[in-house]
Amino acid sequence: MVTAPLRIGPYAVERLLGVGSFATVWLGYDRALDAHVAIKVLAENWSHDLRVRERFLDEARLLRRLEHERLIRVHAVGELPDGRPYAVLAWADGGSLRDRLATGEIPAPTALRLLGEVCAGVAVLHRHGVVHRDLTPGNILFRSVGPGGAEQVLIADLGLAKALAAASGLTARAGTPGYMAPEQDDPGAVVDTRADVYGLGRLGIRLLAADPSGANRTRPDPPRHPPEIRLRDDVPAAVAAVLVRATAHRPADRYPDAATLHAALNRASGPAGRPVASTGGSGPGGPATAAGPVRRQPRPGRPYRLRRVAAAVVAVAAVGVTGAEPDGAGSARPVGGTYTTGPLTVTLPPGWSATGATWAGQYGADGEPEPALVMSPQPRRWAADPRLPGAFVGLSASTAARATPAGFLAERTHGDCTPAPARVTRQAGVEWTVVAYRCERGRPQITESAALHPGRPALVYAQIVPPADSGPAFVDTLLAGVRLR
Repeated sequence: MVTAPLRIGPYAVERLLGVGSFATVWLGYDRALDAHVAIKVLAENWSHDLRVRERFLDEARLLRRLEHERLIRVHAVGELPDGRPYAVLAWADGGSLRDRLATGEIPAPTALRLLGEVCAGVAVLHRHGVVHRDLTPGNILFRSVGPGGAEQVLIADLGLAKALAAASGLTARAGTPGYMAPEQDDPGAVVDTRADVYGLGRLGIRLLAADPSGANRTRPDPPRHPPEIRLRDDVPAAVAAVLVRATAHRPADRYPDAATLHAALNRASGPAGRPVASTGGSGPGGPATAAGPVRRQPRPGRPYRLRRVAAAVVAVAAVGVTGAEPDGAGSARPVGGTYTTGPLTVTLPPGWSATGATWAGQYGADGEPEPALVMSPQPRRWAADPRLPGAFVGLSASTAARATPAGFLAERTHGDCTPAPARVTRQAGVEWTVVAYRCERGRPQITESAALHPGRPALVYAQIVPPADSGPAFVDTLLAGVRLR
């Protein structure tokens, strides 16, 4: 159970909005502005992972930079006393599309209009060279705009988004099964705007399918077989062809971006000059507005009941809450210059101590989190304080089953840093692949290292922030001190 804090920064906390793998979201109240906000706080069990912290803050910076009415807005960022970052965002008081789909089928005209609004929002990202990579019903939110029930459709949760320049050639497996493009499952593939076109197509199928229960397959169609799409009878027949092309297995066979898909939906979804999918909504019978609110419409034959769920603004799509870290925030304990947790033993550099942890997001065959440790002169403060050197070391059998050390490191890049060429070093009988990064902000150096356990199918990973002015020798000495049972 998550215990609610009384305050986060200057905001009074009223209640929990959502809990996910990476973050907890609270409903806060800004007394000075007399307004509610959503406060997204990085989950404690990810606080040691520098890359996750970077992604968390990058999301806030990206939304702030784009600042568009179709995207969730960021008001501020801050840090809790324990060092975890948080972001203060606009509160989407109308809930998420996932909430609404849970209440029942959305009428086809409304669903088509909504799909057009989502395409228009994603097109904003594409115009700025950004790929979202995780377009799901949980990441489509609604915000009230004025009297009469009009709403703004918002794109949220850019935690997986990447600038195209950063995404090229270093794609991590990131996304939600059922909406994730096939190339997102290939660590060596290049992900671009066509991955979002695939996600939008899958979203359209979920909204318009004759059998929504069968619309969310977790595996994409084979390369040589186009997807079979059966839409509701009241959906224009040409829309199915648009969605087939949008969800083609090969990126080259899809529409190039969200704007082109949106235009194709407009042509396919209504009589000439009267497209169903619009760039904005309106009041009853009125024209679309530039801001793009969508009017709620009743479903013919029964009331279309909408739960006004207090939405987590960044819609932490629940794939399960990761386990707590045993004494991950507790006291560090050196033992005669070494520290042992489970099958991991490390030799501590002078003045360093360590604390046991679990590797958040990594689970063994028994369903338990896999082992890890954090070591530093101050392990509890290492992830939050860029002045501190330190290291995270984890061991994972599940990771070894899906990735080589080089492939795993390709998933763990640092977008604001410049990598050196990968090198291989053999230390204490273990062959490590090592990639060192030099960074312009935050920590000046970060080293990512991975190797296979020499005696069993498991991957060992070490993320190291070396002391200032130290060279490869420090990294190699630390890796030489990692012992595996």
